[in-house]
Amino acid sequence: MAVNSADAACVALQKSAQVPDDLALCKRLDPIVRKPAALPLNEYEEALNQYFSHFCHRDTTAGWVRDKYVRDTGPYVASLINGAWVGGDRGTHAPVVIWYSPEMHAWLKTARPSDEAARPAEEPPVPDGAMIVKEMYPAPAALCAKEDPAMLKPTSGAAFMVRDAKASHDGWYWGWYGWSDDPKANIDWPPRPSNGLPYQGFGQYCLNCHASAANNSTFSSLSNIEGEPGRPIAFLSQDFALDLGSEPHHEALTDIAPAVDDPKPAPKELNPDVAALFDYVFAQLPKDVATLQMPSASYDTVWVKEHAKTTEKSQYLTSDQCVGCHDAGSTGLQFDMTKPAPLDKVHNPDGSKLINMSPYGTWRNSPMGLAGRDPIFFSQLASETQTFHPEVSPQVQSICLGCHGIQGQRQFQLDGAAQGESCPNFERSMADAVPYPPDNPTAEHADFGALARDGISCTACHHAIFKDADVAAAKDSEANRCIIARQDQLNPTELAEGFARTFTGSYFVGAADQLKGPFENPKQVPMKNALGIQPGHDETFLKSDLCGSCHTVHLPVLDEGKTLGYTFEQTTYPEWAFSDYRTGVTANGTLPEGAGPKAQSCQACHMKSHDEAGQPLVSKIASIQEHSNFPEAENALGPDAIDLERRVGFALHTLVGLNVFLIEMADQFPDFLGIPVQDPMLVSKGVDNIVTTRNKMLENAEKLSASIAVTDVTSDAGRLTAKVRVASDVGHKFPSGVGFRRAFVEFRALDADGKPLWTSGGTNEAGVIVDAKGEPLPGELWWERDCSARIAPLERRHQPHYQRISSEGEAQIYQELVSTPPPSGEAMCGHDAAPAGQLTTSFLSICSHVKDNRILPSGYLPFEDRVTIANALGSKGTALAEDTGSVAVGDDPDYVTGGGDTLSYEIDLASLSGDVASVEATLYYQAIPPFYLQDRFCTAKGTDRDRLAYLTSQLKLDDTAAAGWKLKMVSSGPVAIGD
Repeated sequence: MAVNSADAACVALQKSAQVPDDLALCKRLDPIVRKPAALPLNEYEEALNQYFSHFCHRDTTAGWVRDKYVRDTGPYVASLINGAWVGGDRGTHAPVVIWYSPEMHAWLKTARPSDEAARPAEEPPVPDGAMIVKEMYPAPAALCAKEDPAMLKPTSGAAFMVRDAKASHDGWYWGWYGWSDDPKANIDWPPRPSNGLPYQGFGQYCLNCHASAANNSTFSSLSNIEGEPGRPIAFLSQDFALDLGSEPHHEALTDIAPAVDDPKPAPKELNPDVAALFDYVFAQLPKDVATLQMPSASYDTVWVKEHAKTTEKSQYLTSDQCVGCHDAGSTGLQFDMTKPAPLDKVHNPDGSKLINMSPYGTWRNSPMGLAGRDPIFFSQLASETQTFHPEVSPQVQSICLGCHGIQGQRQFQLDGAAQGESCPNFERSMADAVPYPPDNPTAEHADFGALARDGISCTACHHAIFKDADVAAAKDSEANRCIIARQDQLNPTELAEGFARTFTGSYFVGAADQLKGPFENPKQVPMKNALGIQPGHDETFLKSDLCGSCHTVHLPVLDEGKTLGYTFEQTTYPEWAFSDYRTGVTANGTLPEGAGPKAQSCQACHMKSHDEAGQPLVSKIASIQEHSNFPEAENALGPDAIDLERRVGFALHTLVGLNVFLIEMADQFPDFLGIPVQDPMLVSKGVDNIVTTRNKMLENAEKLSASIAVTDVTSDAGRLTAKVRVASDVGHKFPSGVGFRRAFVEFRALDADGKPLWTSGGTNEAGVIVDAKGEPLPGELWWERDCSARIAPLERRHQPHYQRISSEGEAQIYQELVSTPPPSGEAMCGHDAAPAGQLTTSFLSICSHVKDNRILPSGYLPFEDRVTIANALGSKGTALAEDTGSVAVGDDPDYVTGGGDTLSYEIDLASLSGDVASVEATLYYQAIPPFYLQDRFCTAKGTDRDRLAYLTSQLKLDDTAAAGWKLKMVSSGPVAIGD
């Protein structure tokens, strides 16, 4: 509430002194709280909880000292808003009284004496066990400054630091403590309902400011302390205008909204077509679905544990180590990397919120950020290891988790190989490993589980190297030993060299103490102080190599544990390299054929650096405590070290395609997937990041991927004919990526009231494409409803590629379909092999191609040119050129140079129940079509299958763009006959 200064009171003032009330308890706890690394987090926090709740840190008899009085940490300014004065605190923290342990006080007198001339030439390290407790109070400080601090109870809790140098690079245990009647309020394990960042620990986001300190990550000064010379820094305080209802930003970071799943719908509310299609597996779900929940993201914290030098032991870190600086709003003062959100009655009804444009904010809820928690992937992995390839299950798990859980898999192999083992397999169970309870059987792998669940995270990409000189210098490092083994396994030298050896995410990494990005001359000191890592520039981050290594997937073809050969399971990068969109350059020079006429890198589309008007985005790339635009602080670095420049071409890390189905699962069931709802730094000031992710996907679908038009609509001699043109606007096949993605055309003939009289490509509410009688088209379902048997598996039923459609039982589906090896006899696999097995969704069973009529990007190069470029990329022979071609498209001229597809529709008007007034064509997309889900549910079992089945049964899509389990992209709208 707003009050004036005359009415104001210090709400922190208590009737009795808030001093230690059990000195014996304090004495017993004191040696425990000085050693935070000696106990599991929950046990240490229990001790700390007792310590602070009894105000043991205010024990002046034990040598604790405090600030002179409650002081501001920045200005308090008044603004005239709607005819009323409203005050606002602009401090780095709420007003504070800091308490210092005797070790910290003694260190300050030696390292930072009042007499500047007596300062040592080199500041010594703070001794282990030293503590700093920063109690926080209402703003402005004038409210409580005249009161005895011993009579005050911190209304905004306390931020504190405990020195334990060998436990982390920066050497401090950081935390926030709030005085509460709930004994578990400050305990991070088990996680609280928000699934948010822990309140305490090593490597905390506090370093976004404290890394700007000149030394020892602390700004502490004797001049603030009672009894010492000098006075605290004074700031402007317009305390005639008070707003006592405002919440300090640092307290807001501890008040994160719970990650609450949508309530389970009643059975009558379930989509009847989905229920009917999958009722067999839904009936098998466990009664206690809580057992299907993924571990909380609160566990996902892995920091640099080495104090002196960051080495391969900390090659990979979780994103919470980056969030403090590379998320928007983390300081609470500056809001670079944001823009005002448009009015939205659901997400921004009063226009007060911001859109988070930061690297962390745009990445966190993208499919890359969710890769380690993707329920679709884990169900696929279950099918691969339980049904398709159980003979080599451990190897398959490690191969697949080498992408989706890349950081955990790589660090596990790196650590194992460093102990003298051959590169060990990283198994699925390790991705669920958590540190709590400390004696649980997975605890020893908790760091690897956290790294895996963190997805394709910051250090996974920003350590990547592709320049020949960098690779030559790093290839013999410990960090890359198991990468070479992966290359030999997936991209053997007889098939690949150079860049092609890095396919399937098998790229090399640079030194653990270096991270690279696209901007020149990044400020280096803050990151070095925080993580022992030096940021640097590498123009490779503007080139498509960075994406191509992972988005070209080369895998063995397995049959009963034996390798029959190799195939390209995904070819998004080479599809681009063979199109009009190719840039013709790599990290190591130019490619044959040069740049295409529409040259754009992968990043140009998927990491936009321009706004809707085409103007370059301009922003700082981090949120840290700077010198020139932050309140003054003692013992801070100067502007040359910490003032950041605004960068032209600031890139969004949205990194999305069209998989809104995954995003809806994450949005509707965050607690089930173990993820938070609010951003950890921008909190309620911002629109939830997942909303931004979804909006970007919908923009891709509606404006940036494709268009559809109906032309030449005529009615003659009892037949209606029309042409439909689907034009692609993407720089790779459409759809691209994993082979089970598909798009399809729904074509309808409508009467004068808009009622459909004839439909090709219509679906039921489960997204199954059906005929005029509502029956699934051949190939839409692969299994009997009870999963008892495949439906005519060796017939490989499917919709062929059409150039002309004349029946409601025909539909144009753009997709890739592949076949397993034959069930008996010698397996002949490869480009010339006729399909002889079953249609399969197994990535490791692709013996031959049945169909690939995915729309080619414009300017698709002929086979010979594709071979030339493929060889220049290091892919030997013709395999890559062949695998990126089209299959079973007949003589369709649209599949020569690409850019789109034109097909004709012919309708017998006499068969219709009314007169046709118009026709309409709509393009739909399905990231997880019904046959794919059915194959998951019938070929996998256990937790990962059941999790996906539960989400499928409960997902509400009716009010989304993916209603009916199909994403509507673009439509021609009704086109009148003769138009």
